[in-house]
Amino acid sequence: MSAEQFQKAVEDVKKLKTRPTDQEMLEFQKAVEDVKKLKTRPTDQEMLEVYALYKQATEGDCNTTRPGMLDLKGKAKWDAWNSKKVLIYRIYVKYNDLFAMIGMSKDEAKSAYVTRAKALIETYGLS
Repeated sequence: MSAEQFQKAVEDVKKLKTRPTDQEMLEFQKAVEDVKKLKTRPTDQEMLEVYALYKQATEGDCNTTRPGMLDLKGKAKWDAWNSKKVLIYRIYVKYNDLFAMIGMSKDEAKSAYVTRAKALIETYGLS
């Protein structure tokens, strides 16, 4: 399998995912607003997880370069977002190691965001 064929296969897999219903979209939008209204600020780790899921849900896979070493907050946010990618396939062709990283779909991220938001609301309450 050539690198081009492999990339086409990855793109085909991405297209197989279903679109969210209107209800799911409304639920996601409400969760985004509710997270902004938490009584107490969640931990930094919880905030990074929510940030990563939001970015994955709204923009898809992380497609920017990692911030420089002095931008600690930017690096933490980038690392959290980029962590939503998983290795899906690895092949060896002669001496080249070909692999693809594909993130969770936007729909999966929306669903995960809603689940996470509900847990945060239960823990911290709404103001």
